Amino acid sequence: MSRINLEPNLERPDDFYEAFIAAHEGMEEAESHAFNARLIFILANHIGSQDVLVSALDAARTKS
Repeated sequence: MSRINLEPNLERPDDFYEAFIAAHEGMEEAESHAFNARLIFILANHIGSQDVLVSALDAARTKS
């Protein structure tokens, strides 16, 4: 199984967080959940590696 980078790796994390929150503005809860799901699948497609994606799922499940 591929290892994934869990260390801070965003160039500008505060700017990304701000853009992420702004993207949700005006959405109902269901729309926000659907947006998050679409974003996950877009990023998963970009990553492309099943092993990396499964590692990410495992990390998300166990991360506190």
